[in-house]
Amino acid sequence: MAISDLALIDAWKDVLTLSKLTAGEQVSLLVSDDSNPQLVSTARIAVGQLGGVLTILQLPPLNGDVALSRDKSGYVGHTALKGNRPALEAMKHSDLVIDTMMLLFSPEQEEILKTGARMLLACEPPEVMLRMKPTLDDARRATAGAARLARAKTMTVTSKAGTDFRCKVGHYPVLKQQGFVDVKGGWDHWPSCFVATWPDEGSCEGVIVIDTGDILLPFKRYAREPIRIEIEGGWIRKIVGGFEAEYLRTYMESFNDPDAYAMAHVGWGLHKKAHWTTLGLYDREAGLSMDARSFYGNFLWSSGPNTEAGGTRDTPCHMDIPLRGHSLSLDGEPMTIDGRVIPEDQA
Repeated sequence: MAISDLALIDAWKDVLTLSKLTAGEQVSLLVSDDSNPQLVSTARIAVGQLGGVLTILQLPPLNGDVALSRDKSGYVGHTALKGNRPALEAMKHSDLVIDTMMLLFSPEQEEILKTGARMLLACEPPEVMLRMKPTLDDARRATAGAARLARAKTMTVTSKAGTDFRCKVGHYPVLKQQGFVDVKGGWDHWPSCFVATWPDEGSCEGVIVIDTGDILLPFKRYAREPIRIEIEGGWIRKIVGGFEAEYLRTYMESFNDPDAYAMAHVGWGLHKKAHWTTLGLYDREAGLSMDARSFYGNFLWSSGPNTEAGGTRDTPCHMDIPLRGHSLSLDGEPMTIDGRVIPEDQA
């Protein structure tokens, strides 16, 4: 159901206030041809009403000749900012960057964040943005989960479908997404609420089973049959199953990049207003499917790049696969059991 500009302006003002936007701050609004026009227009008004000094940067689309999908996460890390020094310098001199294009995994994003600019990614349909508007309670749960993950040395994940996965953690930073960005040099994503980290290199071992009804991103489809992912030494070694497994294998092979098979971030969802069911209810090209990535109690694992964590794997192939009904433990302490979040501070 469509929402009014007024409702979205108010939502922007709430999120920008949580992001500590103050009068006189320099705000860059990054847009491209496929940015949602209602998000862009309402963000402009909200920034102005809060007293921000706004600069709008419109960059041309990129990767259309190499990507297999129009999804913004279907080909990551290579953006129209490459070689565009004027646009890059404008964002480096901003206090806040609102990204409706998606710079995630790009070296330019890291360059901007190192200057101390805050950055907020916003790419979902307005209806999703409003329903999943972040709150301080979301931030509380994400902060508690991130603090526990930062202390952990090992992660184990099991499921009744057959997952039996383990890895060491601690080498890479924790990724906390709470839906707003309130620290200098920070990055966040509206709408989102989950915590994750990247396993220590070479430590991932075991099997992950994608069961019927689990979600495959960026395909934005529910699995129709089980897929068995066999992992050794931090890398996906086998993808076993029927048509779904063949589909996944063929897609990853098309990038012709060995780094596509590396394990990337692993963690769990903490958004109480995100829903597993919404994938079939929205236009698949309209957003990134953050409901799927964030729904409460999921086990979210990914493959491919780790540049966001300071690593060197700069592959454009990035799979995000949120799973239901999994039990995730840190150093033997359960964070989720059969898809239910356990710690009281994350409830």
